[in-house]
Amino acid sequence: MGSRPQPLSLWQGEGRLLHAALVEQEEDEDDEEGSEECGGSDTTSRAEPVTMPTFDVPYFRYIDDEGTEGEEEWSSSRSLSSIEEDSDSVVSDRYMVVSGTPEKVLEHLLYGLALDDDQGTTQGKESDTLVDDFLLTYPVFMSTSDLCQALLGHYCTKNYRGKEDRKEALERKQKVLHLVSQWMCLCKDFLREDENVKLFMKTLCRYVLDDLYEHPALETDVRELQKLYHLHRRHMAEEYSPQRKSKALSHQVSLKENGLQSRVTKRESKEVLCHLYITMDSYLSMKAHVGVLAQDLLHTVAERMDVPEEELILVAVTYPGERLLLQPHDRVFSESSQQVGRLHICRKDPGEVLYPFTDNSELQQRTARMFGLNTWDMAVALTNFDWNIFDTIHEQELVYFTFSRHASSNHTAALELLLQRCNEVQLWVMTEVLLCPTLCKRVQLIKKFIKIAAHCKAQRNLSCFFAIIMGLNAAAVSRLSQTWEKIPGKFKKLFSELETVTDPSLNHKAYRDSFKKMKAPKIPFLPLLLKDITFIHEGNKTFHDNLVNFEKLHMIADTVRLIRQCQTDHMGNGIIQKSSPEVRSYIDYLHIIDSQQTLFDLSHRLEPRGI
Repeated sequence: MGSRPQPLSLWQGEGRLLHAALVEQEEDEDDEEGSEECGGSDTTSRAEPVTMPTFDVPYFRYIDDEGTEGEEEWSSSRSLSSIEEDSDSVVSDRYMVVSGTPEKVLEHLLYGLALDDDQGTTQGKESDTLVDDFLLTYPVFMSTSDLCQALLGHYCTKNYRGKEDRKEALERKQKVLHLVSQWMCLCKDFLREDENVKLFMKTLCRYVLDDLYEHPALETDVRELQKLYHLHRRHMAEEYSPQRKSKALSHQVSLKENGLQSRVTKRESKEVLCHLYITMDSYLSMKAHVGVLAQDLLHTVAERMDVPEEELILVAVTYPGERLLLQPHDRVFSESSQQVGRLHICRKDPGEVLYPFTDNSELQQRTARMFGLNTWDMAVALTNFDWNIFDTIHEQELVYFTFSRHASSNHTAALELLLQRCNEVQLWVMTEVLLCPTLCKRVQLIKKFIKIAAHCKAQRNLSCFFAIIMGLNAAAVSRLSQTWEKIPGKFKKLFSELETVTDPSLNHKAYRDSFKKMKAPKIPFLPLLLKDITFIHEGNKTFHDNLVNFEKLHMIADTVRLIRQCQTDHMGNGIIQKSSPEVRSYIDYLHIIDSQQTLFDLSHRLEPRGI
């Protein structure tokens, strides 16, 4: 492919994505400024066509080639960063992948992959970005099994891009191994349970060992691969190791902290927010492993509700409406109970539910107990709870959630857990306020929540911050005009300032500006991040003429990388702080009313509608 003229108007016409058009508009403006400085050379400069450099990779074509080279499988556009980095000419020699078949995307990725010698160069950095984009978004256009087969094929092929000598074969194999290493490091535990990956690693190790005699330079790669493989195998062997269980508990909010003893294996270590209904419209929320036993939950509820454990039973209500009595040693979330709709705590007589939550005197004592807790400590406990979930979220969870939500629940567990927690905190705020019977106490409670929201923002927990503000702004709470009138002006002003951050105008500009200024680690408001990804997804086609729209995937990868940036602590600004056991025991078990009708009934009971 030789050099060829590329008129600017073609980029402004039928470019694949808006990015291409924006690039050329910027160049056009640069040309105009340059022409004015030259004085009188405007006509000459506009008459000369801009020469576009070639890109020495097969299956590539320019955007204006559509319709003339229909059999080509690649298209390209210039990187947006190339204009800023290339000071010698208007047109840069660097390109980024726009679209291609899955096989050709992977082939180009391996062809341009930078090995260790090139890591520090600009080309190496661009290659790393392309690799990261691919590894984060490949589930959109190919399965993990297909990727494993394709990588094995590239490693074993004898006819890669024509005839090759031993040096070229070695480089090809090293690039495949380098890509596999990056893949394993990026996905970590995310791929550990995938049977295809286990078989792939075992097979690849065997192939590399067979090649070691012919290519001694692979020795370093063999060691790295064996390290990854044996680490993978060790994880499999330690799934049932007591040492691994105790080690895992020290790195996350454990069941032991919440009063639940862990009897789970690695496969059962997935955590859920367990809802134990004590009335038809209210429940006790707690974090539990999927392998938790019924007697563990009964013990916790009895302790929290001050009821003898022997008087309680756990009843699972299935979606068809059947009631299933769980025995003490039954696993609550076993495969046989996957269709469980609700878990109800009842007395020995299954027909006698515990005292109604809304009339329970214990609840009044709980609300009164909250007044004795320090607001900063409560914000710390809320942030610690959220961080222990957020820190386990993998970037790919957002991709799975957006593209294949219903088919990949196992791949979005941590993400859905934090989204659920955000919703529960909002309901908890409403529940606490609406269950407070006296006006002066409600005023004190709202003041307390305003301070907790401000502290959450100061602790860089925007998820909990949003949840509290939305809870106070909910219709059932905001309609309490007599209560809000009694709020002191200082707190009204603070609440107004906090509300400004949640203002959705200008695409949530206030939140984005505020969040950008915060140092990592920090917890974003995930619903807005998912909205951004959905906007990219629905606004751009995933495939163009059966070619993967890789530029769309690059934009999505750029967005989900925010998770990694928020989880990284370069400056030692740790978000986890020590919280008091008393506050933690209060925050870890939230009493929640999830019925909007019940919440509104409580609201009208406190302040009846005016006649």
